[in-house]
Amino acid sequence: MKRFLSLISVFLLSTVLAGCGYNEIQTLDEGVKASWSETLNQYQRRADLVPQLVSSVNAYMVNEREVLTEVTNARSRVGSVQVSADKLPTGEELAQFQAAQGQLTSALSRLIVVSENYPQLKADALFRDLNVQLEGTENRIATARGRYIKEVQGYNTLIRTFPTLITAKIFGYDVKPNFGVENQAEIMRVPEVKFDVSPRVNQPATAQ
Repeated sequence: MKRFLSLISVFLLSTVLAGCGYNEIQTLDEGVKASWSETLNQYQRRADLVPQLVSSVNAYMVNEREVLTEVTNARSRVGSVQVSADKLPTGEELAQFQAAQGQLTSALSRLIVVSENYPQLKADALFRDLNVQLEGTENRIATARGRYIKEVQGYNTLIRTFPTLITAKIFGYDVKPNFGVENQAEIMRVPEVKFDVSPRVNQPATAQ
């Protein structure tokens, strides 16, 4: 009889929790964690490409040390931000992370633009391969970041909505920080990688 009453109690409790949105909170919470882990993974993939990219252009850009230093320093700032895939960042940590990543995006964009002035560099197979990898990584970052923003928005909306907000308060579920919209266009912009491979045609001299 006691076992039967225990089963009934568990069933009723599960029903009440489900009706109050507890299960949905759990589902969305896990979705936020998974999307953050993927976003961080893609950002790390880009950071890992930077040393190779700098090394590949070092021999060519002898007059562009400022650009290379900017990229290297931006990469160091990214590495100094303490975030983990196992734990969601606080609002302050996410703001620092976003700022550091935005600076790296800007520095890499400038590097790509400057590379257009070095035909031999553009013809370098390693440099071209790294640029293809960088462009693909930037696209994956944009996708993962957009998914994270959407997951957090869905979660935050749910725990602010009655009656789920009561359940959220009881079990200690708080609003999660999200990427801000400041400098959004710059942060999300994928550096363009364009190479002019069309053959050059000598123009006839103009008659005097």
